[in-house]
Amino acid sequence: MLVALDGTVLLMAQPGMRRELGCTTAQLQWTSTGYLVAVAALLVLAGRLGDRYGHRRTLLAGVLGFGAASAGIGLAPSVGWVVGLRVAQGVFGALLQPGTLALLRLCCPPERLGRAIAVRTGAIAVAAGAGPLLGGVLVDGFGWRAVFWINVPVAAVLAGATLGLRPDRPVADGPRLDPAGAALLAAALAVLVHALSRVPERGWAGTSAELAGAAGLFALLVAHERRAASPVVPRPVAASRPVAASLVLLLTASAGLFGTLFSTTFRLQDALRVGPSGTALRMLPLTALMVLGAPAAERALRAQGPRRTALAGVALLVAGIAGLAGPGGGGASVPATAVASALLGAGFAAVMVTATGTVVGDAPAGYAGAVGGLKQTAMNTGPTLGIAAAAGTGTHGSLPVLAAFAAVGLLPAAALPGARHAPHREAAVGGA
Repeated sequence: MLVALDGTVLLMAQPGMRRELGCTTAQLQWTSTGYLVAVAALLVLAGRLGDRYGHRRTLLAGVLGFGAASAGIGLAPSVGWVVGLRVAQGVFGALLQPGTLALLRLCCPPERLGRAIAVRTGAIAVAAGAGPLLGGVLVDGFGWRAVFWINVPVAAVLAGATLGLRPDRPVADGPRLDPAGAALLAAALAVLVHALSRVPERGWAGTSAELAGAAGLFALLVAHERRAASPVVPRPVAASRPVAASLVLLLTASAGLFGTLFSTTFRLQDALRVGPSGTALRMLPLTALMVLGAPAAERALRAQGPRRTALAGVALLVAGIAGLAGPGGGGASVPATAVASALLGAGFAAVMVTATGTVVGDAPAGYAGAVGGLKQTAMNTGPTLGIAAAAGTGTHGSLPVLAAFAAVGLLPAAALPGARHAPHREAAVGGA
């Protein structure tokens, strides 16, 4: 919730930041891009560090560092300081995110793990949905710096809670990290995310060289990983079909959802002249159905298994995007937009709960942090890819493309285990 809230309230702080600090649009953009690149590049490495040295330690370091960086931004005298401290926030954000999933697996009894993941999904939806409203209230009442100061007491409370955690099972002392593989992975992800984040400004042609560079780094990484004694993506994780399918599913679903939100927001505000508050209200069913859909998805997951639940979630997500692309969608008709956004929320909740539960539950023993880092990487890269696709193909006209992209998720969803696998998966969680 801390990370999701920070990302959404920043949007409300940036106009005031630009006025007070006198920064350019490019400098302002780096307050978002710097954080995004840092967190995406380091998530997998942070998960591996947790597997080796303990997830409670990495979570505590991440929470304390995130709070300290937030306080620094609240005192920053110039935009250069803000950008540098946002990068630091990204580093500490990468440390704290994989540990939350790994500790859920270590601390929750198997029969409660699905419920805990559903609560986590709903909490993130509440934070993301409340972010613009809370950010607006804080900026109006106390200025843009308040949206960073609010992180400090929250981080302090989380640090205290983290100290009280007592995982039931110790973290395995795995093999040493491979510095070359970690550096290659971080560089490849950083270049990829940076290139995708610049597509709305430069277009696909303007970022083609950077995208080619990312592809080359990934090729070097694959070649290195095959020879490495201790690859940065552990071989048991890479060989797990449920984990791989869940990661691809999260990537395609998050790309489809966030690309659609980007496209629809621009259509509502630029073409239909709906204000920011009106836009948020029209998309409110999405947040509501994510919160309500998470526990329903958890029950469906137990009754029907990952495959059927994920297939249903992707189908709802595609239907929601198609509804916004069709007649009356995209804000032209308020009821049609409400129905479509509700379908988006319900579908994404089902995908999130199913894929996260599968990633956490099917993670090979001792590698919960690694798969947690991969999961968060997919969730950070997917939205950037979706927004790039929306910006690169036009706003409202991009929705059929995004619907097709989301529909690709049917393939990894079909590769997930069926209902008969669920008891085995829970046993695996309990024995890890």
